[in-house]
Amino acid sequence: MKSLITALQHRVGLGTAPLGNMFREVPEEEAQQTIQTAWDEGVRYFDTAPFYGAGLAEMRLGDMLSKYNRDEYVLSSKVGRYVTDEKVEKEGLFQYARNNRVITDYTEDATKRSIEQSLERLKTDRLDFVFVHDVSPDFHGDSWVEKFDEARKGAFQVLTRLREEGVIRSWGLGVNTTEPIEIAMELEETQPDICLSATQYTLLQHEKALQRMMDTAEQKNVDIVVGSPYNSGALLGGEYFNYAKAKASIKETVKQLNDIGQRYDVPLKAAALQFSTAHPAVSSIIPGSTRPDRIIEDIEMIQREIPKEFWEELVEKGFISPNAPLPYQPL
Repeated sequence: MKSLITALQHRVGLGTAPLGNMFREVPEEEAQQTIQTAWDEGVRYFDTAPFYGAGLAEMRLGDMLSKYNRDEYVLSSKVGRYVTDEKVEKEGLFQYARNNRVITDYTEDATKRSIEQSLERLKTDRLDFVFVHDVSPDFHGDSWVEKFDEARKGAFQVLTRLREEGVIRSWGLGVNTTEPIEIAMELEETQPDICLSATQYTLLQHEKALQRMMDTAEQKNVDIVVGSPYNSGALLGGEYFNYAKAKASIKETVKQLNDIGQRYDVPLKAAALQFSTAHPAVSSIIPGSTRPDRIIEDIEMIQREIPKEFWEELVEKGFISPNAPLPYQPL
């Protein structure tokens, strides 16, 4: 992935979870404009998943990208879930999604079915990267180890073969916690080479990732794609933190960060994007949005000049770990 990024105009990709009607119903025209704006701004990496709206995000992405040469963009989706024709009432993150039932299954057959469905919805003949989705404690609770073992025997094996055969370029995990990625990188029989870590390496939350995951990824040459760099919008003043309602303590931290940012004329969006991409293990960052103007802003913010004094104050006041690589390196 790192070699691919040099060929792109920006290190910022587009995460499409919001385009699956996460938290709200997104009009079709708005979704199309968001994808088109990302393309027009030079974005050439798009990440999606069957889970996002029961296939809705993949369908929207496929409709828009199918008019372009497939060699011009990089595409990733996920396995671990497949979509059925059965209709159900939706709730939770994707209560406004398509009402098709989504089945969680990390076995070999389910992995193959998931990929076949994704290719059809995306109107393409191949995926560049495939992530094993949400095989982690936040989704499966105490049974996550059992699910991980199912993925190890199923999805990991399938994706390793597909990579060896040249059907996909890379595979890894796409999760919201650090432990599954850490364990997967230590396996001998199957070795991921790119992982999507959402919410874990951000300006608001990065201590745990620095304890083991980021160093191991760098040592083993595993690329890290950072998802949800704004922690579901909390860093930008939103009501959600890591896909749940933000607590008062989080909002207070964001207020303090904003106060510091205002003194240096640094928007937190710029700080968030540049902090996450400063680590050498990080190959790309994929903020999600359904607003075309925010896509343009993302591209501007990752290039905005930030004074070193801003970073130094955040480290001094404990908002950033002293072990975190910064966009500039102190003397």
